Amino acid sequence: MEKGVDFQITYVSEVGYNPVGGAKSLATYTDQVSVGATLDLEKLITLPNSLLQITYTERAGRNLVEDAGLDTLQLVQEVYGRGQTVRLTQFYLEHRFFNDLINLRWGRSAMGDSFAVFSCDFQNLTFCGSQPGNLVGNYIYNWPISQWGARVRVAIDGFGYVQAGAYDQNEQYLGFENKLWPVWYSGSTGVLLPFELAWLPTFDNGRLPGSYKIGAWYSTSALNDLILDVNGNLAALTGDPAMQRRGLYGGYLTFQQQVTRNSSSDPNAGLKLFLNAAVADGETSATSFQVAAGLLYTGTFSSRPHDSIGFAIGTTQVNHRLTDLQNLQNAMGLGPVPVRNSEYVMELFYTIAPVPGLLIRPNVQYIATPGATSQNANIFVLGLKSVISF
Repeated sequence: MEKGVDFQITYVSEVGYNPVGGAKSLATYTDQVSVGATLDLEKLITLPNSLLQITYTERAGRNLVEDAGLDTLQLVQEVYGRGQTVRLTQFYLEHRFFNDLINLRWGRSAMGDSFAVFSCDFQNLTFCGSQPGNLVGNYIYNWPISQWGARVRVAIDGFGYVQAGAYDQNEQYLGFENKLWPVWYSGSTGVLLPFELAWLPTFDNGRLPGSYKIGAWYSTSALNDLILDVNGNLAALTGDPAMQRRGLYGGYLTFQQQVTRNSSSDPNAGLKLFLNAAVADGETSATSFQVAAGLLYTGTFSSRPHDSIGFAIGTTQVNHRLTDLQNLQNAMGLGPVPVRNSEYVMELFYTIAPVPGLLIRPNVQYIATPGATSQNANIFVLGLKSVISF
């Protein structure tokens, strides 16, 4: 950033193969290219303590979940989704005030860029990215979708920060018209309002940093009730239009803690533990709860200081109201209807970092009760995730 411009280019590819489970065994490949630039506006146009971030992404490839009939709730190749196309993913200004006491970001971005932020080291979507968008993706849009919005963060000295945001809600952000430009779409349905409080402690003289975030969101938009019709009866039995529910909400936590350090020169050296959980309202959310926990260990061998190993286990749960309805339909002889409860996922990976900017990450995923139903056979997925960044 010496001259005021920093370019970013990242290529991510993910291969998945299911030797066990699904309708058939297949290998599929999907990828993403992201190209971005950070402009230091203080150096370029003397606008103090300000930057402009612009990022475009392109996604291409095939989805193993669909092609092999895996019927899972979460993708086994997280980089797939939201259309295999080029999109404007970030176009925002960021300003810092009063020695970074206040940080204001506004423009085109996603809620998950600032709230419930989590890395995408794992290949299964259960363990990747901002969890609220994985749970209720019908109205919270994660990367690579951007929407107009703003968030303000206030630092709390010796503790962490508190932040709040407001994001425009409009399904046209998912479409393909004007997807390359920061246009404003007409027909907005409401405003998404997230809030987050973060405690950022350090232990052992700063060697063991932690991040403990708790947050919530509220949307003024409306969605169909999951099971009730306009008269308060079961829509699956009456065939009448669904009841409209206005006011969508949920909460989350994301905890990360470095617990050991080793002699590796990598800044993440040692063992890190994490826990993510999100819950959404029971009236409109088909999947209403997700929790994931795991560990990351960097510097597995003294000769491989930047290699890492990761293991995670998690579950996504179907709304119990929907499960009860499916049981009722079967009891009334209206089935057979698959009864969906919970999907359980485990993933183990090893990261090979041969040179700076290149990561090669073979992984194994095991999915029990895929699609949250015991009618589906359990699945093994062999994966390979590669990341090249400049």
